[in-house]
Amino acid sequence: MDTRNQYLLLKTAAAFFCLAMLPMAADAQEQNDDRGLDQIVLPDLERRTIKESDIDSENFEIGGFAGFMNVEDFGTNPVYGIRAAYHATEDFFLEATLGTTELGTTSFEDLSGNVQILPDGQRDLTYYNLSVGYNLFPGEVFLGKGHAFNTNLYLIAGAGNTDFADSSHFTYSLGVGYRFYATDWLSVHLDMRDHVFNSDLLGEDKTLNNLEFTLGLTAFF
Repeated sequence: MDTRNQYLLLKTAAAFFCLAMLPMAADAQEQNDDRGLDQIVLPDLERRTIKESDIDSENFEIGGFAGFMNVEDFGTNPVYGIRAAYHATEDFFLEATLGTTELGTTSFEDLSGNVQILPDGQRDLTYYNLSVGYNLFPGEVFLGKGHAFNTNLYLIAGAGNTDFADSSHFTYSLGVGYRFYATDWLSVHLDMRDHVFNSDLLGEDKTLNNLEFTLGLTAFF
């Protein structure tokens, strides 16, 4: 029994000793941490002042365009017109377009001399359509070291009418465009579109693909 009591006393004394040493160990660890913090070298960084571009939050866009349109069988001729768009979301927008061009002569007219398929008064072609666009790849373009401009690569598809030779033709259009934001309210457009309709003007009913390449300016308001 005496040996057992001595063993219990030793365990109790050891426990009290450990409890007494805990505050001292904590103080020593805190001192080591403080010395470690004193030895950390903080970098001397020069912070740059960044100015974010302010893009107008208006959803309406209107402007004009000019370029070239290849009307099948009638050659490539200058085209110009106006466009107006409403940006419903960041991804989708609606666009109304009105364009016009004057048709050239066909190869048959050039080879046959004085034969004209269309008189001069019926060579004006006018089209109008309503389209839906989708901003496929929003991005940025960097010009120089301190100039960044927002951009959008978009797809567009729509339907409308094409009027020429005293006839109206239902037309659908498909295309791709690139929008470059020159300022917070002005953008530059580069577009390629295909206007497709059926015509029997040359004696055979066929589908015409009419490619259009244009450069335009639009303003947000």
